[in-house]
Amino acid sequence: MIIETTAGPVRLAANLKWMYTEVPFEERFDAAAASGFTGVEFASPYELPAERIRELLDQSGLEQVLINTPAGPAGSATIMGAAFVPGAREEFRAGVLSALEYATVLGAPVVHVMAGLRPAAAEPELAFANYVANIGWAAEQARGAGIRIVLEAINKRDQPRYGLESMETAAAVAEAVDPATVGVLFDVYHAQVDRGNVIERFERLAPLVGHIQIADNPGRGEPGTGEIAYEGVLARIAASDYAGWIGCEYGPIGRTDEGLAWTKRISA
Repeated sequence: MIIETTAGPVRLAANLKWMYTEVPFEERFDAAAASGFTGVEFASPYELPAERIRELLDQSGLEQVLINTPAGPAGSATIMGAAFVPGAREEFRAGVLSALEYATVLGAPVVHVMAGLRPAAAEPELAFANYVANIGWAAEQARGAGIRIVLEAINKRDQPRYGLESMETAAAVAEAVDPATVGVLFDVYHAQVDRGNVIERFERLAPLVGHIQIADNPGRGEPGTGEIAYEGVLARIAASDYAGWIGCEYGPIGRTDEGLAWTKRISA
């Protein structure tokens, strides 16, 4: 879906984990296409064979724009990713390889490598060094596959133990490892909750931004349901050199299709 801002167009992708939950997952592809989306993202494709998801994409005329690396099972130390967990190297590497295989079949150009939770007993410096080493290994694999990986920081209100401290830390890791292969996932919702100054921070990080996601705050609903001035935010993104997708990673407060009225307000 392309919408016009005061500074030009931006491309929106539907997040099928958060949107169209009124219907079963496999029906969400057609629902997104019927709303005018041409791209979709979702964290975990691993519940279905990659070939089945490819079929669903082709049937609905959609592009897959992003997937995440796998999360560990419920209750495990790697439930939000394995990169930051000392001792989980083999699980991390297997997950990265699986993600790259899925991304190749689906044609997804970007994979979000989940940092995961820092174990309470782990030394912070050791956990961070382990993380950077893991991202370096993942970058080598992604480079060979022609896929970009992105790193996302989750705000400390929602997840106090998440490994990445901030988007600025993610950017520093990307710079240290390989900025051509590793980028920042700039999530506007997490940026606002973390410390605000969304436009200023985006402008500083823009050269490293490899993907963008949006939701409003509070409530994580669609733009227009909270405090974020999305007219200005999206216009600034449109005016930048960022040419990728913007994932709608929000939970509609009502029916998904009705909530999309915000896109018309922005365009108007």
